[in-house]
Amino acid sequence: MTETIIKVDLSKSAYENDSIHNRWHPDIPMVATVKPGDDFIVECVDWTGGQIKNDDSADDVRDVDLTQVHFLSGPIGVEGAEPGDLLVVDILDIGTFEDSQWGFNGFFSKQNGGGFLTEHFPEAQKSIWDFKGMFTSSRHIPGVEFAGMIHPGLIGCLPSREMLDTWNEREKGLYDTDPDRIPQLAALPDPDTAHMGRMKGEEAKAAAAEGARTVPPREHGGNCDIKDLSRGSKVYFPVYVKDGGLSVGDLHFSQGDGEITFCGAIEMAGWIHMRVNLIKDGMEKYAIKNPIFKPSPITPKYDDYLIFEGISVDEEGTQHYLDVHVAYRQACLNAIEYLKKFGYTGAQAYAILGTAPVQGHISGVVDIPNACATLWLPTDIFEYDMQPSAAGPTKHLDGSIDVPLSPDKE
Repeated sequence: MTETIIKVDLSKSAYENDSIHNRWHPDIPMVATVKPGDDFIVECVDWTGGQIKNDDSADDVRDVDLTQVHFLSGPIGVEGAEPGDLLVVDILDIGTFEDSQWGFNGFFSKQNGGGFLTEHFPEAQKSIWDFKGMFTSSRHIPGVEFAGMIHPGLIGCLPSREMLDTWNEREKGLYDTDPDRIPQLAALPDPDTAHMGRMKGEEAKAAAAEGARTVPPREHGGNCDIKDLSRGSKVYFPVYVKDGGLSVGDLHFSQGDGEITFCGAIEMAGWIHMRVNLIKDGMEKYAIKNPIFKPSPITPKYDDYLIFEGISVDEEGTQHYLDVHVAYRQACLNAIEYLKKFGYTGAQAYAILGTAPVQGHISGVVDIPNACATLWLPTDIFEYDMQPSAAGPTKHLDGSIDVPLSPDKE
């Protein structure tokens, strides 16, 4: 039997578990130590630490405390790991808890985190997704069912002191260019809600004041939200501190490329089975600055797509120069408008793009002034024929079932 080296209790606060932390800092103590070649299981709470409930109200998404996230299981030390090595992590398996067969997707309000399309969807909303083996469906978004591709949204190693200082300096510099912006430009250290694992007393207090938030991806990996890091994936992580300090969390049952709803994907609690190995001096041998990975050989098989294009011209008609961010936003908005013709609300369509296994592609970045981005929507996830035809779209839904709105918008 493979050993479970980190366990969680979903009935208790994540702050009560000293094998969990929610900041990056080089001095966070290892909670377990393994050897190269070992395989083990790690349990994880959902990224919010249980703040979101399985109900039909979006109050919890509206009021979520984003200074707490993400709650990560770890760090795990690997014997012999030294700065400059590569930590090789095989994701052998990953799954849900038997007594927690559900997950959630949400839009944060613009005042509290926002999202990729926050100007179009400024109010908090939530959809609940039930798991049936490898498939999922939602009572809030009828007519859709798809196979999940469970993966960790967040996984990486502890930063060095030098790296932590670099992160804080550059992100504070960006934040200071527009400190009153909503949503904010960067998530700065916030000691009030920090959970530093097994650090105690004054040491923990000092580290919390400078511990990096887990919100963005960085050189060490972190919150990359790559949906293809599923069963059978292999990841090569740069090592920056002695023993590596591997941490993992933010498990997703399924996600579309870009995790565009921010509280994107279908967020869940669960477990992950991993194996670790080392490549000594691997960072220099392979010129690796950021992690690289091999995707899963086991992926849901969807062969038929509708592909929506977007270019570097925003909603106001303003021309941008080869701006892929603008182009992908336009591709997403085009897909949403299309789905609305079949009876979905804009919010339901947006949730589909955040949760289903849609693909995002950068299709062109050289033809000035417009970059071209595409969103690939698998048609097999729908119960109805969603293809264009001469007869025009049939509205299969009556709009009576909607993603729950916050109370002031109902």
